[in-house]
Amino acid sequence: MTTTTSIIKSGLGILLLSAGIAFFGSSIATAAKAELSANQQRDVTTLIENYIRENPSVIRDVLAKLASDEALAMKQAAYQLLADDSGDPTIGPHDARITIYEFSDYNCGYCKRLFPTIMEILADDKDVKLVVKELPIITESSLAAAQAGIAAQRQQKFPAFHAALMQWRGKTDDNALLAAAKQARLDIEQWRSDMNAPQTMAILRRTEQAAMALELRGTPALIIGTQVIPGAVPKEQIRQAIAEARKNS
Repeated sequence: MTTTTSIIKSGLGILLLSAGIAFFGSSIATAAKAELSANQQRDVTTLIENYIRENPSVIRDVLAKLASDEALAMKQAAYQLLADDSGDPTIGPHDARITIYEFSDYNCGYCKRLFPTIMEILADDKDVKLVVKELPIITESSLAAAQAGIAAQRQQKFPAFHAALMQWRGKTDDNALLAAAKQARLDIEQWRSDMNAPQTMAILRRTEQAAMALELRGTPALIIGTQVIPGAVPKEQIRQAIAEARKNS
């Protein structure tokens, strides 16, 4: 490839990436208007138009690069949303080096199946903590249960509340929530108030946005490091993900 052709291709790439869809002609003339004469603008336009006709794949390559960059930016934004866990229910040491983010619903049978596995991992590894991202998507009562979990976190008694509700058999209704709250020795009046607090609803909206950005399809879903692990997976798979996250941290 000649030097001239290289310059044309590089210039075209920059124009396409910066403008999004700058093909030729007027876009190039506009960009160069302050520095090129009318004749020079026509010459550059003709040169680039000819190059595109002879090498149509350059458009495909540049647009593919643009799409790749956009996907990367979206992924980075998703992980920023995920890491914003202020107010999210948490189990484990605050300063743990590894975080398991679990998108969960108290009416999700697979979430309940995964619960003892996660608890065993937390008991065995004190450098791991769990952040529960309450994602109420299964039934109408899931929303109240998610609010209840966040409200229990406000009293720093989420682990006991979470365990009681995850071990509850049957629909997670108001009776189940109250039983779990009493078992966790919550201040019931304060708990009920916190369930409907604006901060609680803001946390739920943030979690929904994170789930959408991560393109999650259901619960449970674990995020460990950069790995997205859907479903009630075996303990060994989770341990492997933790080991990988620890190696890369």
